[in-house]
Amino acid sequence: MKSKLIITLFALALAFTVNAADKDKHDHEEHAGKAGPTGGKLITEVEPHVEFFVNKDKKVEIRFINDEMKVVAPGEQVINVTLGDRSAPTKLSFTKDGDKLISDKAVPEGSDLPTVVQIKAKAGEKSVTEKFNLNLNDCPTCKNKEYACICAHGEEKK
Repeated sequence: MKSKLIITLFALALAFTVNAADKDKHDHEEHAGKAGPTGGKLITEVEPHVEFFVNKDKKVEIRFINDEMKVVAPGEQVINVTLGDRSAPTKLSFTKDGDKLISDKAVPEGSDLPTVVQIKAKAGEKSVTEKFNLNLNDCPTCKNKEYACICAHGEEKK
């Protein structure tokens, strides 16, 4: 009887611990598969999240997005983007422009460019790195460019 009580109490304590941990944990999958408010690629491995968007002038815009999918002002974040031909990559620098950061140069010609985005919360901190192909073609299914596609077409081939 005493061992049943101990086991029951232990199971209840474990259930409350797991439940509390789930509430405290930020669920990155909640925003996975979503585009940012501007229709760009959403990078959720950092807080605030980062939206990577290529504008009509082919410059990269970086916006910081909170959990409610609202744009927040840039803080001390440091963003480095390297893309294009690996033998002669293009490195982009960013300056603040209102509620976003904007690149100093346009994206090089091409429609499927290897891209590396490095994000630091502050200068001197460890970077979070996101790698993807910057495919600037229109998605045939959703309204976004392929690099920010949210409809997961092509997954059936894997």
